Order: sequence, then C-alpha cells, then structure tokens
Amino acid sequence: MLKYPILLVHGMGFRDDNIINYWGRIPKVFENDGNKVFYGNQDSNGTIEDNALVLKNRIETIINETGAEKLNVIAHSKGGLDMRYAISSLGMGKYIASLTTVSTPYNGSKTIDKIMKLPKGIVKFAGKCSDIWLRVWGDKNPNAYKVFCSFSTDYAKNFNIENPNDPNVYYQSYAFTMKNSFSDVIMIIPHSIIYLVEGENDGLLTPDSAKWGDFKAIVRGSSNRGISHCDEVDLRRKKFTKKSGEGVSDILEVYGDILKELKNKGF
Repeated sequence: MLKYPILLVHGMGFRDDNIINYWGRIPKVFENDGNKVFYGNQDSNGTIEDNALVLKNRIETIINETGAEKLNVIAHSKGGLDMRYAISSLGMGKYIASLTTVSTPYNGSKTIDKIMKLPKGIVKFAGKCSDIWLRVWGDKNPNAYKVFCSFSTDYAKNFNIENPNDPNVYYQSYAFTMKNSFSDVIMIIPHSIIYLVEGENDGLLTPDSAKWGDFKAIVRGSSNRGISHCDEVDLRRKKFTKKSGEGVSDILEVYGDILKELKNKGF
C-alpha cells in the first residue's frame, strides 16, 4: 500500500465514466494493494487550462475528504499536460507527491506541426465535429482545435518554459511503441502517418515526445504486436498476447511496476 492515495487522470477523446472505465482493469491493480483510487473527471476535449482548473478543484476536494497530505498522480497522454499545468501554474504542487505520466506529449509532435499547416477551416471543422459529440457525452467546454494546437512543438517549448517542474514533486515518464501499423487496427492510419514523419510510435506519439523528468523506459511488447496508445490504458481489458519472454504481455505488468517504484520511493 502506498503512503498517499492515487489520482488517475485520463487523456483526450474519452471521459471518466462509471459504466465504461477509461482505465480498464488497471484501478484494480492499485485497489487490490489497499490503495484508494480517485479520478480526475476533467473534460475529454477541454483545453489544458480549463482541465487544469477542474483538476485543481478535484485535488482540493480529495484532500479535504480523505485528510491525505498529498496524492500520487498517474496520467495518460494529454492528462499529463493538464496535470503539469495544475501543479506549476495553479499551485497544486503542494498536494502532489509524484506525477507518473504514460505517453504524454511533453515535447510536441512534428506530425501535428504538419497537420496544422493545412487550411485552418478544415482543421477547425474536424475539431467542431469532435466537440459536438463530446458535448453530448458530457464535456462542458470542449475545444478540440485549441487542444490540437497544444500538441505542436512550438507550443510544447513554451509550455515547458512556463510550467517548470516543482522541486517538491517527483516526475517520472514512460513511452511505448507498436511493432508495425497493423499491431492495432484502431491505430493503422495514424501510426502509418506518424511513422513516415517521425519514426516509431504508439499510434499517436513517439518516445521522444513522451520523455520528461525521470524517464523510465520505452516499453515494448513481448510479441510482434507491440503496445498501442489504446493498449496503454487497457482498452481491450485483456493481455496483448500469451507469449512470454522479453517485453510486456499485459499492460497490468507496467502498472504493477509503477506501484513498486512508488513504494520504493516512499510515496
């Protein structure tokens, strides 16, 4: 059991839902160890700034309800940026013991740089279509176009300067890769495009984009399938493969290692 409760912060394109949990079987890994698990409940397509405000209120509520001094935060994808902003720009570092991020686009995406050079009307239209659906699903203030912009390399440079690490928070990060574009049918098209522009990736991000703080590893699968951006949060609720050996066959192995790491550091 960890010293502090765990806050799970989701990424873009999905919400924390009581019926369909964003994190699949992962929360049970922590709960079975005796840990209390909470969720960020921020918008799926909210801007970094808007979502950080939601997270600030969520953190303060959890601290008041539990009496805990601090929290261990585990964030996936854009959720890591939301949390970084809450820590550095909204003063939440005093409540955070550790921030573990899984494929967070800290350093931006060269692929997004190219996409943002398309006619603005096309990109904004795609964003509006996404916003309409997610507003129906529960988002209060979706803004996909602004979120797309926040994944550019120029935005990332400025963001990292304006949101430096809090010296009282331990930051660690993980990256993942697919073996090829057919490793995950959901990611065939984005993986193919990103591979041509930037090289190996998990279907959305390259390892270089996800490196921040104490970078732990590029996690690879034990079979020819690899690990996709969806696999990282247990979308399919099962092992990737029955094959054992070098590499990971079940994403729960990774979160088990994260739990051990945080325990060893006294969090």
